[in-house]
Amino acid sequence: MKLKFVIMKRLFVIFGVVALSAATTLATLRVADTISSDNLSEATHSTSPFSENAATDALFAASVVPAEYPDLTYAAENAVKAVVNIVATKQVEGRQYFDPFFEFFGYPQGGTQQREAKAGGSGVIISEDGYIVTNNHVIEGATKLRVTLPDGRAFDAKTIGTDPATDVALIKIDASGLPTLPFGSSDDLRLGEWVLAIGYPMELQSTITAGIVSAKARQLGALNNRYGIESFIQTDAAVNPGNSGGALVNTRGELVGINTIIKTSTGSYVGYSFAVPETIVRKVVVDLKESGVVQRAVLGISFRAIDQQFIDELGDDSDIKEIGGIYVASVAEGGAASEAGLRKGDVILSVDGVAVNDSATFLEQIGKRRPGDEITLKLRRGEKEITTKATLQNKAGETSLLSPESVDVEAVLGGQFETISEKSAKALDIRGGVQVVKIKQGGLLERARIKEGYIITHINDRQIRSIDDLARLTDKIRSIDGVYPNGRASSYMIVE
Repeated sequence: MKLKFVIMKRLFVIFGVVALSAATTLATLRVADTISSDNLSEATHSTSPFSENAATDALFAASVVPAEYPDLTYAAENAVKAVVNIVATKQVEGRQYFDPFFEFFGYPQGGTQQREAKAGGSGVIISEDGYIVTNNHVIEGATKLRVTLPDGRAFDAKTIGTDPATDVALIKIDASGLPTLPFGSSDDLRLGEWVLAIGYPMELQSTITAGIVSAKARQLGALNNRYGIESFIQTDAAVNPGNSGGALVNTRGELVGINTIIKTSTGSYVGYSFAVPETIVRKVVVDLKESGVVQRAVLGISFRAIDQQFIDELGDDSDIKEIGGIYVASVAEGGAASEAGLRKGDVILSVDGVAVNDSATFLEQIGKRRPGDEITLKLRRGEKEITTKATLQNKAGETSLLSPESVDVEAVLGGQFETISEKSAKALDIRGGVQVVKIKQGGLLERARIKEGYIITHINDRQIRSIDDLARLTDKIRSIDGVYPNGRASSYMIVE
């Protein structure tokens, strides 16, 4: 009898728990149903056995409503039609075949030879008549470009212009009535916003991945260029080799960036990818299409973002105590900043109302403008805040736009350079110069057979004492004069 009572008691407890669970489920479903019908006021008056007030009920109910993801089908189906595959054929150096038979009979062996190599990337059609934007590194040094559309048609393409400073290039195919991808606004992108990455990764056909905007205005130190502008959009949309030059698209199917870089130790995607923002892409494309040369705006300062490390370096004696803003380290004589009254030690707080708390944001705000554009700068000078206007200049120190005949001398030369020290100049009995640190394939230096270490002292009979002098040149290169580190002077006449 006692045993029967215990069994009955346990069954009663189990039944009670089941009943309570059922009641809980019913109450939860009712609350969830109330909220899903967009009647929040009614939901807050619902009751739950797990809460003592209406607010808790609402939170509990919301937690069980399935998460709603954006519908990306419209953006994907429309954008994918305008993203193309690009195959770039390049000449690369390879080792010659070594044959011991010929070596035995005294024939010379070894050395290198040119061979043909192909590399794949992506591009975005931005006009019905065949203009396509991609990355500079996708087509750099290419002897032939082949573009394949999503519908299978293939065309040879020609290069309209390139910009290594932003890693953007513009090419064109001879076609009409093509699907296009309209420009959106990268400025309007918000952290956490959904985006699509579209391209041709890892020798696959057109591929779409999705992710969110993880960060904006990222600097990676990836663009080795004097005028390099790095203000990347960071996403967690999967991007792999072959995606370069492809589209970063918002949920409305608009182009907000060009996928460019992955940060990886393996060579493949490991969580983050980076895109050139639309503000920079659009500006470069317009410049290249209209004049064939990028109209680079220059403020004429050297600067550093004010972060904690910078404040610590300045020490307690400095009046700069707050993180944020751009510290003006020097002002170029006769430059836009100098004409606007900027001084060393000023802190730039905003450009046209946009706060600039890091180098990337500042570079983007200047980089998306042209020579001759007027900008409003908000400064902090000591205890005062000052507002002034500056008219941006081109790299030659003028406010006019460069002509189509103007050239980017550094890019044309095809190399990396550094200003020689006063000690080196004195030892060589020269007044200064720019040393060739590295020679890039396909540039004028390589074609003229100039060797690394060569110190350029004159271009077109104009004296070159520093990289600044080199950068200000815009004329077609006709002659180069200089000296090698051993003291041997050499001159080169450039014949195209």
